[in-house]
Amino acid sequence: MAVVAPESFSLRYALAMGWFDIHTHLTDPRLAAREEELLARAVEAGVTTIISNGLNPHDNASVRELARRRPMVRPAFGLYPVDAVLLEMIAMGENYPRETEPLSAEEGVAWVREHLDECVAVGEIGLDHHWVPEVLWARQEAVFVELVTLAMAAGKPMIVHTRKAEKRAFEILTEMGAPRVIWHCFGGKVKLAQRIADAGFYLSIPANARKSDAFKRMIDRLPREQLLLETDAPYLGPVRGELNEPANVALTGAFMAERWDVPVSEVQAQLEANFAAFFGFAP
Repeated sequence: MAVVAPESFSLRYALAMGWFDIHTHLTDPRLAAREEELLARAVEAGVTTIISNGLNPHDNASVRELARRRPMVRPAFGLYPVDAVLLEMIAMGENYPRETEPLSAEEGVAWVREHLDECVAVGEIGLDHHWVPEVLWARQEAVFVELVTLAMAAGKPMIVHTRKAEKRAFEILTEMGAPRVIWHCFGGKVKLAQRIADAGFYLSIPANARKSDAFKRMIDRLPREQLLLETDAPYLGPVRGELNEPANVALTGAFMAERWDVPVSEVQAQLEANFAAFFGFAP
């Protein structure tokens, strides 16, 4: 699979110069209650675009409404891999907290299908073998394949979640010929991350990178033109125990400048070009 090469650092990108967050959960109640101040801090930090990822039909609807109110927020609609089999997990006696009523995978996929024209990406979707019992892995995988098929048919990029299932997700995506995929907060081995990049996929670096040897190695070794920024807020903040927020992508960008031994402005230009090459619009 060929890498989608970013455009050259044109004057258009140099003038836009802004950070972005490709994976956050602004509709999480802990962040939604502080929406005004969080977005103000993001703007102050130089963030121009935030992609808020939906987890299920209820959350997708909240993301959709938020994006309508806040121009800097762009919507991604998805079905979190645990939500894809949550009804079955509950029937088995498994406990996974959700504040909203769990819906079937069919309802989740249908919601994404009906609103594909409104989102900038399908996400988050994927495989999770940490929370989901092995007996449900095949069912989870079938839902994932259906969502990837939907995204590919609509020409939409995908934002993928994997946990303890990175290799299998990679096999599925390469077998299906998925052209535009971001692996959010990749938790597998760096050697596999290199294979993922070699296949033409992008990987996003979270705000806790300074404390992670794996993310440090990814920043150092992976092609710079295939890296992006994310927070996964309210999770994975740079300070353990504190809620994460989109403004923190600026800290990750500064850390990448340290690792690459280049000015922060050069990191911004590179990452903005990456974003534009992947999504088809400048952040």
